[in-house]
Amino acid sequence: MSTLAAFLGVQSEQNRQRDFQSSSPLPFIIMGVILAIGLVLSLIFIVKLVLS
Repeated sequence: MSTLAAFLGVQSEQNRQRDFQSSSPLPFIIMGVILAIGLVLSLIFIVKLVLS
């Protein structure tokens, strides 16, 4: 949830500080990549839907 909030730009300062104190950045990196791929795929779908 924290990565999703940061992706949308609505994360609180308290949650951001908690995230930076976690031991491994790997879960945030994986979730960020998944969200980016999802965004690109949804934009492709919307463009194809509008153009057809």
